[in-house]
Amino acid sequence: MTLHATIDRVTDRIRSRSRTTREAYLTKIARAAADGPRRAHLNCGNQAHAYAAMPDKDDLALSRKPNIGIVTAYNDMLSAHQPYERFPDLIRRAGNAAGATVQVAGGVPAMCDGVTQGRAGMELSLFSRDVIALAAGVALSHDCFDAAVYLGVCDKIVPGLVMAAATFGHVPAVFLPAGPMPSGLPNNEKSRVRQQFAAGEVGRDALMAAEMASYHSPGTCTFYGTANSNQMLMEFMGLHLPGSSFVNPNTPLRDALTVAGVQRAAAITRLGNDYLPAGEVLDEKAFVNGIVGLMATGGSTNLVMHIPAMAKAAGILIDIQDFHDISETVPLMARVYPNGLADVNHFHAAGGIGYMIGQLLDAGLLHPDVKTIHGTGLDGYTSEPKLDGEAIRWEEGSRDTLNDRILRPAHDPFAKTGGLKQLGGNLGRGVIKISAVAAERHVIEAPARVFSDQEQVKDAFKAGEFTEDTVVVVRFQGPRANGMPELHSLTPILAVLQDRGLRVALLTDGRMSGASGKVPAAIHISPEASVGGPLARVRDGDLIRLDAASGTIDCLAPDFDARPAAVHDPVPSSEGMGRELFAAFRAVAGPATEGAGVVV
Repeated sequence: MTLHATIDRVTDRIRSRSRTTREAYLTKIARAAADGPRRAHLNCGNQAHAYAAMPDKDDLALSRKPNIGIVTAYNDMLSAHQPYERFPDLIRRAGNAAGATVQVAGGVPAMCDGVTQGRAGMELSLFSRDVIALAAGVALSHDCFDAAVYLGVCDKIVPGLVMAAATFGHVPAVFLPAGPMPSGLPNNEKSRVRQQFAAGEVGRDALMAAEMASYHSPGTCTFYGTANSNQMLMEFMGLHLPGSSFVNPNTPLRDALTVAGVQRAAAITRLGNDYLPAGEVLDEKAFVNGIVGLMATGGSTNLVMHIPAMAKAAGILIDIQDFHDISETVPLMARVYPNGLADVNHFHAAGGIGYMIGQLLDAGLLHPDVKTIHGTGLDGYTSEPKLDGEAIRWEEGSRDTLNDRILRPAHDPFAKTGGLKQLGGNLGRGVIKISAVAAERHVIEAPARVFSDQEQVKDAFKAGEFTEDTVVVVRFQGPRANGMPELHSLTPILAVLQDRGLRVALLTDGRMSGASGKVPAAIHISPEASVGGPLARVRDGDLIRLDAASGTIDCLAPDFDARPAAVHDPVPSSEGMGRELFAAFRAVAGPATEGAGVVV
């Protein structure tokens, strides 16, 4: 199938925009690769330090076996990362069987937005992505590794690891998922109980019971938020093996896929004949394919910030206009909560990523000619893994959806567009996700209520102050102000107001969770209010028009442009819960429209 003209045009635009930076990047990683296998450049003392604790130190010191480094986000507080506890031993055995040696290179932090949501710790969340990139860089700085395998799943962890893998782009990279937990209490039922609690209709005991029944075992949360959007992205971009993203933890198939991933890591080093540096996988076509996957699945808006940051680490410059244009071209083919009732286990059973990639390739909406850890060409990602004893064989995946309430073909989708819109106007630039927003709410025109943090919104709700159509403006939530926390804890409140018949919307320079859905939310507004962006001039009562159909966001007050900007008070977000440590990050963070990066 001929590549769709818009996909071709956007890719060419990215390539042209990135020509200088990408060429410099490729020169850098080629220079590093030209040095040959890494350990050969360590002196005897360097090597002795590196191998002292290893039982196979002679292999490390004397042989030409490839050495695989593990960079792990394991901890046992996060359900998504707890399965990684047993991965190092499995990877060592698989690596040794494949003729390689294996070392845990280092660990990276992994925080859970579900734990910190609405709390002070959430103000460290976005910056943890850059800390993860830094920590992974430290792990790889020993220069002992011929390939790296990355163990990470959730919101900032995968983007941070990709930033590191791109920075060390001469080193082959394989990402090994852990998989989603089995289905528990349906996500829509959990959401309903949250709204009942917010409205005072049920007590905390009912809320706790619902939450515990939803988040109930090792594995990723089952809704299609940022964590599972990350897993989709890694498969669409060729850094996972085909069909591996949504296989449940601690199952024979999951373990066999991990072994197969280690075998590929051993095969694609500089020591063999199939050398595949990470920087060559992470090219313009791969990132465009990732954005296509994001739109076709209705994935998390957080990736609109993470993808530009990941790409920048590989010398590629992506703008939110690229997301918008691809979204206008790519159909919405999946309905997974919060865009539908199904969870990711149901999505996977209905045909999952393999089915979608096949459909999108047939429609000319994906670049087929890409490098992946599975081999050259994306067509291999239409296959699905099957157990053959303890090994994996790939079989042709279903060419038909197995549940058309969850997955639809590209020619008969749930919606003709991906549902992500770029917004622009006198309030700045931002984005809105409308794939779960009812069509009659795509345009909201209402007076503003202005708040400086989400607790003020909650207090106003408890006081019964929202009695008319309202655009809730929460400003001073950008990366330079307080680290750009997610404001997902406002979702139940806004949903209650909407269910009461009010027309409401959120307008913020902060973020919303990948699990947010049915309330219109104009987010990532840039320039942010703390640096004098337009949100700092909005006042209570100003008429705000949010028009997702035309992609505009404006304050209609006649004197708006002439007003002085409100001044941000940084003190509340400058201390406590480790926020002191991140003052330097807040001072230099880039704008949300460019990924809000600190280290790239």
